[in-house]
Amino acid sequence: MLIHWASLGGHTELVSLLINYKSPIDPEDDNMMTPLILAASAGKMDVVRLLVSKNANMNAQTIEGHSSLQYAASKGWTIILEMLLDNGANVNICDKRGATPLHRASSRGNLPIVRLLTRNTRIQIDAKDSEGNTPLHLSCEEDHHDVSKCLVEHGARLDTLNKDSKTPLDYANITLARILSSINK
Repeated sequence: MLIHWASLGGHTELVSLLINYKSPIDPEDDNMMTPLILAASAGKMDVVRLLVSKNANMNAQTIEGHSSLQYAASKGWTIILEMLLDNGANVNICDKRGATPLHRASSRGNLPIVRLLTRNTRIQIDAKDSEGNTPLHLSCEEDHHDVSKCLVEHGARLDTLNKDSKTPLDYANITLARILSSINK
């Protein structure tokens, strides 16, 4: 659909024109991508702002369960993520594998996004994905020290077991394990 391509390309004026001519706000393509999901994924802030102002569904999900918030978290689009959260996007929305935006940002080591998400009072900091991993498991496995510290400082548990009966500390190198253990005392 034209509104999808205009959103993905960041053509704000065209998206606005299409909406004014009664184009649906949330049409889905074959993968259940909406214009908002495409714009958020591509970092098209002005298009995201326009679609949010026109009440686009911020919790729409693709066939894989990915949402605009998850794409913004994955790609590090801080302003877009903040805009979506400020307008009611579900901070704990899960994809088909149970991963939340915090899982995505933590595994990628994106500290600004993790900080933004952990400030949200509704965040489920120890949410488990389909493998039983919390965001802290993922950040420790990827050796993201600052992200791991931030998660623990915001209440992430060090003793949560995943499906392999491993805690986040089992994935941390010795230096990170010591740092996290000292924070948790």
